[in-house]
Amino acid sequence: MRKNLFVIPAILLVASFILSACGANTASPAAGGVSGSNGTASTLQAAGSVEINGAGATFPAPVYTDWAYSYQSVDPSVVINYQGIGSGGGKKAIIDGTVDFAGSDSLLTPEEYASGKDLGMFPTVAGAVVLIYNIPLAKGVANPATPLPVLVFDRQTLVGIYNSTITQWNDPAIVALNPAWKDYLPAADITTVHRSDGSGTTEIFTKALTSFSTDWKAGGAASIEWPKGNNVGGKGNAGVAAAVMSTPNSIGYVEISYAISNKLVFASLINKAGKTVVASNESVQAAMAEGKFSDKLTATIVDGASDGAYPIVGYTYLVLHTSSMTDCVKAQKILEFFKWAETDQNASARAVTLGYSALPDSVKTIVLAKLAEVTCNGVPVLK
Repeated sequence: MRKNLFVIPAILLVASFILSACGANTASPAAGGVSGSNGTASTLQAAGSVEINGAGATFPAPVYTDWAYSYQSVDPSVVINYQGIGSGGGKKAIIDGTVDFAGSDSLLTPEEYASGKDLGMFPTVAGAVVLIYNIPLAKGVANPATPLPVLVFDRQTLVGIYNSTITQWNDPAIVALNPAWKDYLPAADITTVHRSDGSGTTEIFTKALTSFSTDWKAGGAASIEWPKGNNVGGKGNAGVAAAVMSTPNSIGYVEISYAISNKLVFASLINKAGKTVVASNESVQAAMAEGKFSDKLTATIVDGASDGAYPIVGYTYLVLHTSSMTDCVKAQKILEFFKWAETDQNASARAVTLGYSALPDSVKTIVLAKLAEVTCNGVPVLK
């Protein structure tokens, strides 16, 4: 008899990539020419002659990989390298000047803005953080005749699990939300899995928990001290997934793009409106519709009030120096790439296929206007 285990597949994405450009030895007309480092125009760029290095959040790595590959046919002169090292590592790298751009799901702190001086954040896509789990069926219980539905959690129960006040899978609160699982949930201790690295995913997740209940005391940050209990850490999405996969009776959080790419089962959540919602493009779009941007072009969009809003959602951001770049060829190539990514319909469609949600047109307009303000040697980069 097949043992019915809800175990995460051992498929781990590599969160970094290096793409080599190919093609003709002229700049693509779509690029509109390039500005030289002295501000003069140059219309010819050899294939692969401009190397752009970025690092940071693992969340956007799959879509940046896909976009960079597609962009080779738009501008063959560009080689784009992006390494997924976590939001904390990306922010440090852009501040230290070791990368040309950073990716971050975590918002820059006032101290980081001060140390980076002219840093700006520009949302690129949004996505959900989902709960994956590994629960062997209760001992002595026959396999169900039909597959069990995915687990459902409400906001308070999820806080209880990560607060270690709900400690066993057959806790009445979990059973009440999942009646089909009543005879199958084991009397086993829950192991919670979290990110061990500085992570924007953690910031989004803990901001949601903070909004869900005053019982959550750990705050909302990229790195936190987790409540004492039965918990383990994993580095990156791959580390969290590996820990869940290898730990019976565990639960962990990963970005939806990672879960979709690796065919991981993830739970549904009951949102603030009392509706059971699945993480999807539609439920992330509903959350984005409620967001209000700060003067720094950032927004917290967790725990939306509408019926269709998935409650654990966040933007991922491009982090750039907005006025201190001096290599104007490279600066223009970076901005042209991200402008293309936000305006090309196929690029947006690919993002959705990978599990992300493209920015609404109203947000794209704001982002493009802010990108147009970026300067190099005192001259606007985008023409």
